[in-house]
Amino acid sequence: MRINTNTSALSAMENANKNNLNINKSLEKLSSGMRINAAADDASGLAIADKLRTQASGLMKAGENINSAVAFVQIADKAMSEQSNILDSIKAKMIQASTATTSSAGREAIRKDVSKLLNQLDNIAKTTNYNGTQLLQTGTGTDGAALATNFSFMVGDKASDVITVGSGTRANSAGLGLDSLRDLAVDGLDVSTAQTALGTIDDALTTLNGWRADFGSTQNQLESAGRNVATQITNIRAAESVIRDVDYASETANFNKMNIIAQAGSYAMAQATATQQNVLRLLQ
Repeated sequence: MRINTNTSALSAMENANKNNLNINKSLEKLSSGMRINAAADDASGLAIADKLRTQASGLMKAGENINSAVAFVQIADKAMSEQSNILDSIKAKMIQASTATTSSAGREAIRKDVSKLLNQLDNIAKTTNYNGTQLLQTGTGTDGAALATNFSFMVGDKASDVITVGSGTRANSAGLGLDSLRDLAVDGLDVSTAQTALGTIDDALTTLNGWRADFGSTQNQLESAGRNVATQITNIRAAESVIRDVDYASETANFNKMNIIAQAGSYAMAQATATQQNVLRLLQ
Protein backbone atom coordinates (compact mmCIF):
# COMPACT_ATOMS: atom_id res chain seq x y z
CA MET A 1 0.00 0.00 0.00
CA ARG A 2 1.22 3.52 -0.86
CA ILE A 3 0.34 6.83 0.72
CA ASN A 4 2.54 9.21 -1.31
CA THR A 5 0.30 9.07 -4.39
CA ASN A 6 -3.38 8.35 -3.90
CA THR A 7 -4.30 7.20 -7.43
CA SER A 8 -7.86 6.34 -6.40
CA ALA A 9 -8.47 9.87 -5.15
CA LEU A 10 -6.88 11.37 -8.26
CA SER A 11 -9.08 9.25 -10.52
CA ALA A 12 -12.19 10.19 -8.53
CA MET A 13 -11.22 13.89 -8.73
CA GLU A 14 -10.69 13.69 -12.50
CA ASN A 15 -14.11 12.18 -13.00
CA ALA A 16 -15.66 14.75 -10.66
CA ASN A 17 -14.13 17.60 -12.68
CA LYS A 18 -15.48 16.13 -15.91
CA ASN A 19 -18.90 15.74 -14.34
CA ASN A 20 -18.88 19.33 -13.03
CA LEU A 21 -18.08 20.54 -16.55
CA ASN A 22 -21.06 18.59 -17.90
CA ILE A 23 -23.27 20.04 -15.15
CA ASN A 24 -22.20 23.59 -16.09
CA LYS A 25 -22.98 22.93 -19.77
CA SER A 26 -26.35 21.47 -18.86
CA LEU A 27 -27.16 24.51 -16.69
CA GLU A 28 -26.16 26.82 -19.54
CA LYS A 29 -28.56 25.03 -21.89
CA LEU A 30 -31.39 25.09 -19.38
CA SER A 31 -30.90 28.77 -18.56
CA SER A 32 -30.51 29.94 -22.19
CA GLY A 33 -33.13 27.66 -23.70
CA MET A 34 -30.71 26.71 -26.48
CA ARG A 35 -28.95 23.45 -27.12
CA ILE A 36 -26.20 25.24 -29.06
CA ASN A 37 -24.66 28.17 -27.16
CA ALA A 38 -21.23 28.03 -28.80
CA ALA A 39 -19.76 26.53 -31.94
CA ALA A 40 -18.07 23.85 -29.80
CA ASP A 41 -21.48 22.52 -28.77
CA ASP A 42 -22.33 21.48 -32.35
CA ALA A 43 -20.26 23.10 -35.10
CA SER A 44 -22.19 21.70 -38.07
CA GLY A 45 -25.54 22.24 -36.34
CA LEU A 46 -24.66 25.88 -35.63
CA ALA A 47 -23.77 26.48 -39.30
CA ILE A 48 -27.09 25.00 -40.46
CA ALA A 49 -29.13 26.83 -37.82
CA ASP A 50 -27.51 30.18 -38.63
CA LYS A 51 -28.22 29.69 -42.34
CA LEU A 52 -31.85 28.88 -41.56
CA ARG A 53 -32.13 31.95 -39.32
CA THR A 54 -30.71 34.18 -42.07
CA GLN A 55 -33.15 32.70 -44.57
CA ALA A 56 -36.09 33.27 -42.23
CA SER A 57 -35.02 36.89 -41.61
CA GLY A 58 -34.82 37.51 -45.35
CA LEU A 59 -38.24 36.00 -45.92
CA MET A 60 -39.74 38.14 -43.16
CA LYS A 61 -38.48 41.25 -44.93
CA ALA A 62 -39.82 39.84 -48.23
CA GLY A 63 -43.20 39.47 -46.52
CA GLU A 64 -43.11 43.16 -45.65
CA ASN A 65 -42.23 43.95 -49.27
CA ILE A 66 -45.21 41.93 -50.44
CA ASN A 67 -47.61 43.77 -48.14
CA SER A 68 -46.32 47.09 -49.45
CA ALA A 69 -46.56 45.86 -53.05
CA VAL A 70 -50.19 44.82 -52.56
CA ALA A 71 -51.00 48.34 -51.34
CA PHE A 72 -49.03 49.69 -54.32
CA VAL A 73 -51.08 47.84 -56.95
CA GLN A 74 -54.35 48.50 -55.11
CA ILE A 75 -53.74 52.26 -55.33
CA ALA A 76 -53.07 51.95 -59.05
CA ASP A 77 -56.18 49.82 -59.58
CA LYS A 78 -58.46 52.22 -57.69
CA ALA A 79 -57.09 55.15 -59.68
CA MET A 80 -57.71 53.38 -63.00
CA SER A 81 -61.18 52.43 -61.79
CA GLU A 82 -61.99 56.12 -61.45
CA GLN A 83 -60.49 56.78 -64.89
CA SER A 84 -62.76 54.06 -66.28
CA ASN A 85 -65.74 55.86 -64.75
CA ILE A 86 -64.60 59.06 -66.47
CA LEU A 87 -64.41 57.31 -69.83
CA ASP A 88 -67.88 55.88 -69.25
CA SER A 89 -69.15 59.40 -68.65
CA ILE A 90 -67.42 60.72 -71.77
CA LYS A 91 -68.92 57.93 -73.85
CA ALA A 92 -72.41 58.66 -72.54
CA LYS A 93 -71.98 62.33 -73.45
CA MET A 94 -70.75 61.44 -76.95
CA ILE A 95 -73.80 59.24 -77.45
CA GLN A 96 -75.91 62.21 -76.44
CA ALA A 97 -74.03 64.42 -78.91
CA SER A 98 -74.48 61.86 -81.72
CA THR A 99 -78.20 62.37 -82.06
CA ALA A 100 -79.92 65.08 -84.06
CA THR A 101 -82.12 65.98 -81.11
CA THR A 102 -79.15 67.60 -79.39
CA SER A 103 -78.70 71.25 -80.35
CA SER A 104 -75.44 72.90 -81.34
CA ALA A 105 -75.40 74.74 -78.03
CA GLY A 106 -75.90 71.44 -76.27
CA ARG A 107 -72.97 69.87 -78.15
CA GLU A 108 -70.78 72.82 -77.21
CA ALA A 109 -71.65 72.30 -73.56
CA ILE A 110 -70.82 68.59 -73.98
CA ARG A 111 -67.49 69.48 -75.62
CA LYS A 112 -66.51 71.69 -72.68
CA ASP A 113 -67.58 69.01 -70.21
CA VAL A 114 -65.54 66.37 -72.05
CA SER A 115 -62.49 68.64 -72.01
CA LYS A 116 -62.73 69.00 -68.24
CA LEU A 117 -63.20 65.24 -67.81
CA LEU A 118 -60.07 64.60 -69.89
CA ASN A 119 -58.17 67.07 -67.72
CA GLN A 120 -59.29 65.15 -64.64
CA LEU A 121 -58.25 61.86 -66.25
CA ASP A 122 -54.77 63.29 -66.84
CA ASN A 123 -54.69 64.73 -63.33
CA ILE A 124 -55.36 61.29 -61.86
CA ALA A 125 -52.52 59.86 -63.92
CA LYS A 126 -50.14 62.56 -62.73
CA THR A 127 -51.03 62.52 -59.03
CA THR A 128 -51.48 58.80 -58.35
CA ASN A 129 -48.35 57.76 -56.47
CA TYR A 130 -47.02 55.51 -53.73
CA ASN A 131 -44.41 57.06 -51.45
CA GLY A 132 -43.57 59.59 -54.15
CA THR A 133 -43.39 57.05 -57.00
CA GLN A 134 -45.85 57.75 -59.82
CA LEU A 135 -47.81 54.61 -60.60
CA LEU A 136 -49.54 55.37 -63.88
CA GLN A 137 -46.86 57.36 -65.69
CA THR A 138 -43.17 58.18 -65.26
CA GLY A 139 -40.58 59.94 -67.37
CA THR A 140 -41.30 62.22 -70.36
CA GLY A 141 -41.73 61.30 -73.99
CA THR A 142 -40.92 63.35 -77.08
CA ASP A 143 -44.53 64.53 -77.18
CA GLY A 144 -44.38 65.65 -73.56
CA ALA A 145 -46.58 62.74 -72.49
CA ALA A 146 -45.52 60.65 -69.54
CA LEU A 147 -44.01 57.25 -70.25
CA ALA A 148 -44.55 54.18 -68.11
CA THR A 149 -41.95 51.89 -66.65
CA ASN A 150 -41.97 48.48 -65.01
CA PHE A 151 -42.20 48.09 -61.24
CA SER A 152 -40.36 45.14 -59.70
CA PHE A 153 -41.14 43.72 -56.27
CA MET A 154 -38.76 41.46 -54.34
CA VAL A 155 -40.92 38.66 -52.90
CA GLY A 156 -38.29 36.22 -51.61
CA ASP A 157 -34.72 35.84 -50.41
CA LYS A 158 -33.24 35.13 -53.85
CA ALA A 159 -32.40 37.61 -56.60
CA SER A 160 -34.74 35.74 -58.94
CA ASP A 161 -37.74 36.11 -56.59
CA VAL A 162 -39.19 39.13 -58.39
CA ILE A 163 -42.70 40.01 -59.56
CA THR A 164 -43.05 42.76 -62.19
CA VAL A 165 -46.04 44.91 -63.14
CA GLY A 166 -46.82 48.05 -65.12
CA SER A 167 -45.38 47.19 -68.52
CA GLY A 168 -46.53 49.80 -71.03
CA THR A 169 -48.95 51.56 -68.68
CA ARG A 170 -49.65 55.16 -69.77
CA ALA A 171 -53.00 55.95 -68.22
CA ASN A 172 -53.31 59.51 -69.52
CA SER A 173 -55.21 60.90 -72.50
CA ALA A 174 -52.13 60.65 -74.76
CA GLY A 175 -51.37 57.08 -73.70
CA LEU A 176 -55.01 56.07 -74.19
CA GLY A 177 -55.19 57.58 -77.68
CA LEU A 178 -57.66 60.30 -76.73
CA ASP A 179 -55.85 63.21 -78.40
CA SER A 180 -58.59 63.41 -81.04
CA LEU A 181 -61.07 64.30 -78.29
CA ARG A 182 -58.85 67.16 -77.22
CA ASP A 183 -58.79 68.42 -80.83
CA LEU A 184 -62.52 69.04 -80.52
CA ALA A 185 -61.64 72.37 -78.92
CA VAL A 186 -60.39 73.43 -82.37
CA ASP A 187 -62.52 71.37 -84.74
CA GLY A 188 -65.76 71.60 -82.77
CA LEU A 189 -68.22 68.81 -82.02
CA ASP A 190 -70.88 67.63 -84.44
CA VAL A 191 -72.83 64.45 -84.99
CA SER A 192 -70.14 62.88 -87.18
CA THR A 193 -67.20 63.61 -84.86
CA ALA A 194 -69.22 62.46 -81.87
CA GLN A 195 -69.99 59.13 -83.54
CA THR A 196 -66.34 58.69 -84.52
CA ALA A 197 -65.29 59.41 -80.94
CA LEU A 198 -67.33 56.44 -79.67
CA GLY A 199 -64.91 53.97 -81.27
CA THR A 200 -61.94 55.89 -79.86
CA ILE A 201 -63.42 55.77 -76.36
CA ASP A 202 -64.13 52.04 -76.66
CA ASP A 203 -60.48 51.44 -77.64
CA ALA A 204 -59.32 53.52 -74.68
CA LEU A 205 -61.55 51.53 -72.32
CA THR A 206 -60.17 48.26 -73.69
CA THR A 207 -56.60 49.47 -73.18
CA LEU A 208 -57.31 50.76 -69.67
CA ASN A 209 -59.09 47.55 -68.67
CA GLY A 210 -56.11 45.56 -69.94
CA TRP A 211 -53.81 47.52 -67.62
CA ARG A 212 -56.23 47.07 -64.73
CA ALA A 213 -56.31 43.34 -65.39
CA ASP A 214 -52.50 43.29 -65.30
CA PHE A 215 -52.45 45.02 -61.91
CA GLY A 216 -55.27 42.82 -60.63
CA SER A 217 -53.55 39.57 -61.62
CA THR A 218 -50.34 40.91 -60.09
CA GLN A 219 -52.17 41.52 -56.82
CA ASN A 220 -53.36 37.91 -56.84
CA GLN A 221 -49.81 36.79 -57.57
CA LEU A 222 -48.46 38.90 -54.71
CA GLU A 223 -51.03 37.60 -52.25
CA SER A 224 -50.19 34.02 -53.24
CA ALA A 225 -46.49 34.78 -52.79
CA GLY A 226 -47.27 36.26 -49.36
CA ARG A 227 -49.03 33.08 -48.24
CA ASN A 228 -46.13 30.99 -49.51
CA VAL A 229 -43.57 33.15 -47.71
CA ALA A 230 -45.54 32.88 -44.45
CA THR A 231 -45.56 29.08 -44.77
CA GLN A 232 -41.83 29.02 -45.50
CA ILE A 233 -41.05 31.18 -42.47
CA THR A 234 -43.04 28.85 -40.20
CA ASN A 235 -41.33 25.73 -41.52
CA ILE A 236 -37.85 27.25 -41.45
CA ARG A 237 -38.32 28.49 -37.88
CA ALA A 238 -39.46 25.01 -36.90
CA ALA A 239 -36.41 23.45 -38.56
CA GLU A 240 -34.10 25.90 -36.79
CA SER A 241 -35.79 25.18 -33.46
CA VAL A 242 -35.15 21.44 -33.83
CA ILE A 243 -31.42 22.14 -34.26
CA ARG A 244 -30.85 25.10 -31.93
CA ASP A 245 -33.40 24.90 -29.10
CA VAL A 246 -32.96 22.69 -26.06
CA ASP A 247 -35.33 19.82 -25.27
CA TYR A 248 -36.16 20.68 -21.66
CA ALA A 249 -37.47 17.20 -20.79
CA SER A 250 -34.33 15.51 -22.05
CA GLU A 251 -31.91 18.09 -20.66
CA THR A 252 -33.58 18.15 -17.24
CA ALA A 253 -33.23 14.37 -17.02
CA ASN A 254 -29.59 14.70 -18.03
CA PHE A 255 -29.00 17.42 -15.42
CA ASN A 256 -30.52 15.26 -12.68
CA LYS A 257 -28.32 12.36 -13.76
CA MET A 258 -25.22 14.57 -13.58
CA ASN A 259 -26.23 15.70 -10.09
CA ILE A 260 -26.54 12.10 -8.89
CA ILE A 261 -23.15 11.26 -10.41
CA ALA A 262 -21.65 14.31 -8.72
CA GLN A 263 -22.92 13.17 -5.34
CA ALA A 264 -21.60 9.67 -5.96
CA GLY A 265 -18.25 11.12 -7.01
CA SER A 266 -18.01 13.12 -3.78
CA TYR A 267 -18.64 9.93 -1.81
CA ALA A 268 -16.03 8.10 -3.91
CA MET A 269 -13.38 10.75 -3.17
CA ALA A 270 -14.16 10.56 0.52
CA GLN A 271 -13.72 6.78 0.44
CA ALA A 272 -10.49 7.04 -1.56
CA THR A 273 -9.08 9.31 1.14
CA ALA A 274 -10.34 7.06 3.91
CA THR A 275 -8.49 4.04 2.52
CA GLN A 276 -5.21 5.80 3.26
CA GLN A 277 -6.06 5.54 6.94
CA ASN A 278 -5.58 1.78 6.71
CA VAL A 279 -1.82 2.31 6.41
CA LEU A 280 -1.75 3.43 10.05
CA ARG A 281 -2.88 0.00 11.18
CA LEU A 282 0.21 -1.53 9.58
CA LEU A 283 2.41 0.83 11.60
CA GLN A 284 0.81 0.01 14.96
